[in-house]
Amino acid sequence: MALTPGTPAPAFALKNQNREVVSNDDLAGKPWVAVFIPFAFTGVCEGELCQIRDNFDAFGDTRVVAITCNTLHANGAWAAQQGFQFDILSDFWPHGEVCRAYDTFDEGYGAAKRTTYFVDESGIITGVVASDEVSKPRPFDEYLALLQD
Repeated sequence: MALTPGTPAPAFALKNQNREVVSNDDLAGKPWVAVFIPFAFTGVCEGELCQIRDNFDAFGDTRVVAITCNTLHANGAWAAQQGFQFDILSDFWPHGEVCRAYDTFDEGYGAAKRTTYFVDESGIITGVVASDEVSKPRPFDEYLALLQD
């Protein structure tokens, strides 16, 4: 079960595809979105992030970070291949620690569930978009609706 709106976003500090540490302290002061992705280089995950990439202007001042349990090396290759202009953060080790803090780790797959958290400038979760099935993408129109709010 995902964290609910009104909950403070759990603290994290993870490396992105460029080996730079990104934390929720770095994200403070502006709204941000944490998009938890099960696996790099897979059709549904890639489709979801490409939809964000292709509609990046809709996010305005809202910063986007994607979080996977993949290695930062795999995330780097994936980001370069797909031209992702946002951070792809590695929750590889300790494996899934941040995913667990956000209540989005799937023990059966050993990866993140398809959960997206919208967080305001003060670090409070304001919205959640999720898919209960690993093979089913999150509805992008729900992202757009939350961005309007």
